[in-house]
Amino acid sequence: MTTIRTAKTMAAAALVTAALVSNSACSYSKSGQVPKANSVTPAGSLSGSYYEKASFTDSQGKYWIPLKPAAASIGYRMTDDTSSGGYAKIGYTDVMYMLHPDSTQAFSLGQQIKLPDAPVRRNGQIYITPTTLSKLLQTEVGWNPRTGEINVASPSDRRGGTVTGTTETPKPLRIQSLSAAESSELAAYAKKFLGVPYEFGAGPYEETKKFDCSSFTRHVFKKFGVDLPRLAKDQDNLGTRVKRSELAVGDLIFFTVPGRFESDSVPGHVGIYIGDGKFIHTWGDPGVQISELDSGYWSNVILHMQRVL
Repeated sequence: MTTIRTAKTMAAAALVTAALVSNSACSYSKSGQVPKANSVTPAGSLSGSYYEKASFTDSQGKYWIPLKPAAASIGYRMTDDTSSGGYAKIGYTDVMYMLHPDSTQAFSLGQQIKLPDAPVRRNGQIYITPTTLSKLLQTEVGWNPRTGEINVASPSDRRGGTVTGTTETPKPLRIQSLSAAESSELAAYAKKFLGVPYEFGAGPYEETKKFDCSSFTRHVFKKFGVDLPRLAKDQDNLGTRVKRSELAVGDLIFFTVPGRFESDSVPGHVGIYIGDGKFIHTWGDPGVQISELDSGYWSNVILHMQRVL
């Protein structure tokens, strides 16, 4: 048995050795004792386990791992714009986390936070300590410096839960009402962007001429006087739920990413209903596109439908 070290959400804990990991890359086991708060090992099928050979330990004994493969282990993508003064951005179809080398200031799920250790750049990659990764992703991270085994637990459903040490309970908000004609105008406006390229973490359309899923919905709704939040998970906190039988043109449709989070109730994608069983969204190639809602892949991953207009 080998010793596993863990970092727990929101805790800048020191390295601990109370939990044990089995020889299996995906199977973590705990000792017979009740684990301490800072020594709970990520476990279960929703954890991403892998072996990292490019890690290093600094002169202070801190263990560092490349950020990109750690994010990829739980299905996130990452872009690094820090060489041009931007951020390293992490998320699924839209950006959920942002940070910069040599800075402890970062953004996690729309909230500004302070990291325990500033990320560093080494050999062309951004490195981060597991404790800092835990704080950034708001989840548990396990690591074994001897074997290089890293285990990142899929982030929990934070809707209405604890975020950066505070309890936030989103309240439904109905912004305004559109007439049927205005709803049709919204759908027509959205269709004008068919074929616009998709780019993860896309900047403002006026500058980049690209969208990701939530920047697209935000851009369309802004035309009609509604300022949606930047992230899909925050757009999900506006308005009221509607059933499929009640769905109207202009409603937002949120999709789950099965197995991505501890709970599948975290939205991983968003689109706009345009009528006739279709919705418009952006996803990979060819960018902004129209898809069927009641058949095919998307029909199986609908999370819920939301009316904000």
